Amino acid sequence: MALQLGDTAPDFQADTTAGPIEFRAWKQGSWAVLFSHPADFTPVCTTELGRVAQLSAEWAARGTKPIALSVDSVADHAKWVPDINEVNGTTVDYPIIADPDKAVAQLYGMIHPNEGDTSSVRVVYIIDPADKVRLTLTYPKSVGRNFDEILRALDALQLTDRAAVSTPVDWRAGDRVIVPPTVSTDDARAKFGEVDEVRPYLRFVQAPQG
Repeated sequence: MALQLGDTAPDFQADTTAGPIEFRAWKQGSWAVLFSHPADFTPVCTTELGRVAQLSAEWAARGTKPIALSVDSVADHAKWVPDINEVNGTTVDYPIIADPDKAVAQLYGMIHPNEGDTSSVRVVYIIDPADKVRLTLTYPKSVGRNFDEILRALDALQLTDRAAVSTPVDWRAGDRVIVPPTVSTDDARAKFGEVDEVRPYLRFVQAPQG
């Protein structure tokens, strides 16, 4: 069964391109983005892993560690990485998990047999410092992911953890945020300053800083 929001992300040990890891020890209380791929030397995956590498500074700025998974071996990963680097003009600086026995893919519900075979689909898990699953995305194998959206969602998660607010549709960092129904307008004014009350249940404030 696929993991649900709020579940504790299962721990595991695996070989990776950065050597053997134990997942929670590797995270060390950071946010993590764990994302899976059907196989090495595949076209969509090559563009995706390159894009994640290009965003290295963005992950670091958010205290987040990306980690990829493919059912192929570390030796295959090592042969594939130079292609990823060359095609995307970048350097893959995060681990790629080897999962030839599909143990991690099964543990995280990344295998969807109704997709036509038993390789992993394109699953994304955002996992918080407390090892809780905070966001899941699942794409078919033919559709590449939008990692700008994953960064946007990560920004929203980190902001809403930090402050008693919600984010509206298409929100991006710096945009106004929504006062949750559990906070009165008077309390919102005391906490955030000016409140734009569009409806009694829909109130906007400037996003808290810091």
